[in-house]
Amino acid sequence: MKVLVTGGAGFIGSNLVRYLLSEGNEVTVLDNLLSGYAENLKPFPEVRFIEGDIRDGAALSSAVQGAEVVFHLAASVGNKRSIDFPIDDADINAMGTVKVLEAARNAGARKVVTSSSAAVFGELKTLPIAEDHPIDPDSPYGATKLCAEKLSLSYHKVFGMQIVCLRYFNVYGPNQRFDLYGNVIPIFAHMMIEHKPVTIFGDGEQTRDFVNVGDVARANYLAGVSSASGVYNLGSGSRVTINNLVDIMESASGLDVKRLYGPERKGDVRHSLANVDKIRHELGFEPSVGLREGMKEYFAWLRQSTPVAK
Repeated sequence: MKVLVTGGAGFIGSNLVRYLLSEGNEVTVLDNLLSGYAENLKPFPEVRFIEGDIRDGAALSSAVQGAEVVFHLAASVGNKRSIDFPIDDADINAMGTVKVLEAARNAGARKVVTSSSAAVFGELKTLPIAEDHPIDPDSPYGATKLCAEKLSLSYHKVFGMQIVCLRYFNVYGPNQRFDLYGNVIPIFAHMMIEHKPVTIFGDGEQTRDFVNVGDVARANYLAGVSSASGVYNLGSGSRVTINNLVDIMESASGLDVKRLYGPERKGDVRHSLANVDKIRHELGFEPSVGLREGMKEYFAWLRQSTPVAK
């Protein structure tokens, strides 16, 4: 199968590239390297790499030619980044997505698998969260990812394209580098390795569903090879408190951690837990990597990786 991965030099994208190659696919990557890293693709010389932006029509048109499936992962990610830069967030996540969809349609692609986010739900009314949970995003990021979902699904309704939107919960794992706008796990890990205290916002009893990036890559592949269309939660189906997360990271790393507590952050939800019944039954996806196992793998990667400045 010939595929395009937008954002394929990024954290999740590069793990997806690895999985796609292991399954014998021909892979093209389009990435502007603003948040992705060329280093992530060095192990894969067979990948056709195009350095470019999804909003650049010429680069996108070249990248998508001949692709049967487009995995759309290029995005502006995170609640805090979207609050600081809402216009950029909307331009990349909304306008960028419709440009990818239109390019895929014009190139005759069979399917687009769009990376969405649990941020579309906003503050939760019930747990676990099923796909039909009320949608009320609390940040520009959640709103733009919801817009990307609706745009994607409209291409299924209007043009008959196969579309899957995967709502990621908290993804972690190898190739996830430290970024103050990023996920809590690389932020905490960076502070721990630097022997600095970690800052927990609020009381630390908020809960999150952490899903390993290897599982996320496999779920994307299953979505791509299926004939299904629709929206699917993509999480582990389990949750931990942030306080417990720090305990697990402390055990996995062998490092002592000093905890500081700060005020709650705007745009953050209190609890999160994915109901993964739909993706399990319709796409055959089963979460396979537990948090303790995955955290040991992550710290092992951190210790052997070479920091790359942005």
